Amino acid sequence: MKNTVNKFTAGIFVMSLLLSYTVNAQKTDREMILSQIETLFDGMRAGDSSAVSKVFSSDATMQSISKDREGNTRISQGSLSGFKNAVGIPRNDMLDERVGKIQINIDENLATAWVPYSLYVGDNFSHCGVNSFQFAKTGEGWKVISIVDTRRRTECVEEL
Repeated sequence: MKNTVNKFTAGIFVMSLLLSYTVNAQKTDREMILSQIETLFDGMRAGDSSAVSKVFSSDATMQSISKDREGNTRISQGSLSGFKNAVGIPRNDMLDERVGKIQINIDENLATAWVPYSLYVGDNFSHCGVNSFQFAKTGEGWKVISIVDTRRRTECVEEL
């Protein structure tokens, strides 16, 4: 009887180890979202519009908030197709969006990512600001459904 109990206990122990390994091997939602952000910026640096396309839902929206010369807030609508086309244009200098500390909040199938950035074209500073990503968890994983960014040339949040 004692031998049976020991085998049973050993079996339970092995099963719990396997289960904990399986659970730990799966990426967390936060890791998947960070991976999507990384894929987007790597695709921009590589000029790979197809890699960039994979992180977006088909009906994603894009907006930018900036100030005009008089200091008035300006909200500009962008288009996903225009963005993807711009990324895919062959150029000598890569689009290098350098990011700071990323903050992610998740509630079920909705997530937001707050991403401070500085954009460089090659080695030349273009502008800085914050990207506010909205993600939805779909059957294909986390997809960007909206990006709203701020743009300015001074008073950057972080030195990136």
